[in-house]
Amino acid sequence: MSSEELLAEQREETLAIIEELLEDGSDPDALYTIEHHFSCDSFDALEKAAVDAFKAGYEVTEPEELELEDGTTVMCVDIISESALNPELIDAQVVQLVSIAGKHNVDYDGWGTYFEDPDAQDDEDDEDDTIDEDDNGVRH
Repeated sequence: MSSEELLAEQREETLAIIEELLEDGSDPDALYTIEHHFSCDSFDALEKAAVDAFKAGYEVTEPEELELEDGTTVMCVDIISESALNPELIDAQVVQLVSIAGKHNVDYDGWGTYFEDPDAQDDEDDEDDTIDEDDNGVRH
């Protein structure tokens, strides 16, 4: 699949994920933890992609081994950011991360997030949970 095909598919997936979350009652005004998924059968390539994502301003999880249905094993990491549930912002991140993945011959396996209960009590008065109106999605 070409990069353009992947990006088009991801734009559709982004809209579907957001629509499903909102239909389920997730808080439209919350700041969401976005987990972008990278995988590769080469630890070295995955590590290089993870370092580039980290340098771009993303948080990166520790690599994990995952056994696929066919019995093969791949290495995986999640590339994490916080964002409003805004398709343009998330798509900008996808474009940036697909580029990083392509540079290192790593698979970009989409993104996910968690339901945010609009009625949940916030135990902390955390200023980091506010949506940055100047956020364009791209990390630096």
